[in-house]
Amino acid sequence: MISLSSPVRTQAHDWPATSKITGLGAATCGLFFLENLTGQVAAFVIVILIYLLPGWQFFRSGLQALWRLWPFGLMLAIFHFVTGTLEEGAIVSLRLISAIGLANLVTMTTPLSEFADSTEFVRPIVRRLGVPPKTLEIVFVLVVRMIPVLIERAQALHVSWCARSRKRPSWRIILPLFLIALDDADHVADALLARGGLAAEGD
Repeated sequence: MISLSSPVRTQAHDWPATSKITGLGAATCGLFFLENLTGQVAAFVIVILIYLLPGWQFFRSGLQALWRLWPFGLMLAIFHFVTGTLEEGAIVSLRLISAIGLANLVTMTTPLSEFADSTEFVRPIVRRLGVPPKTLEIVFVLVVRMIPVLIERAQALHVSWCARSRKRPSWRIILPLFLIALDDADHVADALLARGGLAAEGD
């Protein structure tokens, strides 16, 4: 999940968040049953067409969000080129792009407040496990919010590395990215504590 909101309001904005998340799960599972390149290409074209339905502005916004993934696509391409499994690499890459593209569609058309409300059906389960439902809601929203932030951090590290070295960054940026993620987590934890923490609230 990359984008957080759409610049264009679509019919999908009025659909229940739970239905969209359920559909996303089913579609993602379906992608793993497509084991040939033709099927993955067809799925990818369908995702592109879905992005085009609301208009050019919506399509461009979604494409800009997905473009952030190009370093990961490049690493996959290099790996499969070296191992001589180009067709398998194309299948994996298309499956990954299609799955993330569908997830991005959900986040573009679903406000964070509705994501939190979509956890309603699991509240009885987590309550029995001793987890405050409010904590689940906050964690869910934080995951959705922090993924694009981490992607931006990875892009900044990639650009920084390329400006200082002729070698490809590849796996070398993983450790600094991990440390940055921990630092961001500390800041988020401090912010939550300043606002009362994750104390259970009556539902």
